[in-house]
Amino acid sequence: MGMEEKIIGACPQDCPDTCSMIITKSDGIVTGVRGNPDHPFTRGRLCAKVNNYQDRVNSTDRILYPLRRTGLKGTAAFERIGWDEALDEIASRWKAIIGTHGAKAILPYSYLGTQGILNGLTVGDAFFNKLGATISERTFCDSGACTAYTMTIGHSAGVDPESFVHSRYILLWACNTLTTNSHHWPFIEEARKRGAKVVVIDPYRSRTARQADLHVPIRPGTDGALALGIIHILFRDGLVDTDYVAQHTVGADELAERAQDYPPERVAAITGLSVDLIAELAHGLSESQPSVIRIGVAIERQSGGGQAVRAIACIPALVGSWRRPGGGLLQLPLWAFPVNWGTFLRPDFIEPEPRVLNQWKLGAALTGEMALDPPIQSLMVYNANPMVMSPEQARIAEGLLREDLFTVVSEQFMTDTARYADIVLPATTQVEQEDIMFSWGHMYLSYNNRAIDPIGEAVPNTELFRRLAKTMGFEDPSFYRSDAEQIADAMLWDAPQMQGITLERLKREGYARLNLPSADEYAPHANGHFATPSGKCEFYSSMAADGNFVLGLFRQGYDGQQSGEPIDPLPHYIPPQESAESNPDLAARYPLNLITPKSHAFLSSTYGNLPHQRRQAGDQSVTLHPDDAARFGIAASDRVKIWNDRGAFEAVAQISPDIRQGVIVAPVGYWPSLNGGQATVHAITSSRYADLGKAPTFSDNLVAVERC
Repeated sequence: MGMEEKIIGACPQDCPDTCSMIITKSDGIVTGVRGNPDHPFTRGRLCAKVNNYQDRVNSTDRILYPLRRTGLKGTAAFERIGWDEALDEIASRWKAIIGTHGAKAILPYSYLGTQGILNGLTVGDAFFNKLGATISERTFCDSGACTAYTMTIGHSAGVDPESFVHSRYILLWACNTLTTNSHHWPFIEEARKRGAKVVVIDPYRSRTARQADLHVPIRPGTDGALALGIIHILFRDGLVDTDYVAQHTVGADELAERAQDYPPERVAAITGLSVDLIAELAHGLSESQPSVIRIGVAIERQSGGGQAVRAIACIPALVGSWRRPGGGLLQLPLWAFPVNWGTFLRPDFIEPEPRVLNQWKLGAALTGEMALDPPIQSLMVYNANPMVMSPEQARIAEGLLREDLFTVVSEQFMTDTARYADIVLPATTQVEQEDIMFSWGHMYLSYNNRAIDPIGEAVPNTELFRRLAKTMGFEDPSFYRSDAEQIADAMLWDAPQMQGITLERLKREGYARLNLPSADEYAPHANGHFATPSGKCEFYSSMAADGNFVLGLFRQGYDGQQSGEPIDPLPHYIPPQESAESNPDLAARYPLNLITPKSHAFLSSTYGNLPHQRRQAGDQSVTLHPDDAARFGIAASDRVKIWNDRGAFEAVAQISPDIRQGVIVAPVGYWPSLNGGQATVHAITSSRYADLGKAPTFSDNLVAVERC
């Protein structure tokens, strides 16, 4: 046995915590991982998803060589081939498709299976832009919230997560911190030791809600009404910081008038909360300073999610909580990171009049339900598993079964999507590649040092696209930059936030805090300076009034605007599309509102195949309120069918008073191929967009349930 070595890496997952990892290896084999004890946010601990990452790296189920399909699509029947053979087949098929249909017949599909700046979200964009393929619009996560947030306060990092220790009133809104942001919890706990109150707004009593001082069990999809009800009370009861509002906001009078439409009695009827509880929230946010709101990704996953965030984003300025460290709003600190995205995106390669297709519509695009000219003839999937994580699962499967669809998948494991591929390409894990990492949950830039050589013939995404570019005959030298050259280009190193941070230091230490005031001093909007056109917090959004939505990485879309409807510059409430309020006939057939939170053991579908995480997660389950279980004759551990007009899936019933009556909860991430071949939860979710940013509507779905 060789001497054990330690390497500093960084967790690759699409998670706000972006942990610094210590990887141990011996004789070239990874033997363990642990959280970096020196990192101020990681603090020596990894979560249940990642703390056995060596099992993922060393799994005998890894895809380590290129594969070509030999059997029927969906059966995972493949033979091993060489890289040259795989690339030649891809090139010949794509060139034939381009010759017959044009490059728009090729569709890339990717998301954040890895979050690295090099290997993550944008790794293939330059290649496919140069190819002339259909542009894949990614709005799965935070596009609606980012649109609303930017309309109100601009591209601001918001509250430093570490400064929560100074907060006196912490409102976690649609955020299950202990499952999806667990390294933030110690800072919240420290605040509570100092006297802070912790409040969680969530339709079900999550792990986090069970630890809170107050759980607010809101009716799903009604967050916008609650926020406007809080604003109503702030104005009504004289709880507004009039000095801060006068100096640093725009549109207070208009907002006050709009809030008149949301008296507590009306909001109580909409949200299922009491008038007294709504008033308690308003008074707590105003009177316990500094107060802070942490919004989770789930906030946007409803028809009115964007407008809900618009209203929520107004509250900290109304009560003046931005004045001190630990006060304000936390959404995505990623805005603080000066990433040189343009060097990876290469929008200059995009041809005039490109075709843009939202990934949310993959099923309709592949099955011909969308009138596409040319139709999609080839699909390339990387950093994603749409068969598990996209809506209308059966429709996607139908499309992937097409014999005339040439599908290429780059993967680490034989996912449910890879099973349908014609060519499967082997991808490295994080310990086999070099990368640099921003964070959307703290203020530390991280470096991932490669710990071992790639296993088998697996390659990082960067190398994959270098090979594809060469195979397709691309000449631009940017396609052939080494990983080291890309890392050197990744950041705007001369930006003020990067002062004192060098690449050499990052490699050596593994992380560095951005050059910002300390968490004890950081109050970014104490004196205004919002990144909006007016420089103020815009209750009345000039961006909405002007129709100006530029969001950098996120391709903004808004169906109403596209059909010629103006966007209201003031926040307002949009009820769920599937509810008794909006569609009583549908609710009569499908009386339960489905919400689909992340599993504690999986990250989306990642880790959904690993034995340890599967044991921890248990079988696909749904949780009902006892009254609903009695109503439908369901007992604990019964096998049940959950369905609507879009499809059906089966699960094991759990019964708990932690769920609101009328709500059913089914965690996501389960693979159909590991669920007895049965469909999973996204068989019944809708592909409708929310109100802003073409955000998903995962939590705006009515269903019925019965015993199998």
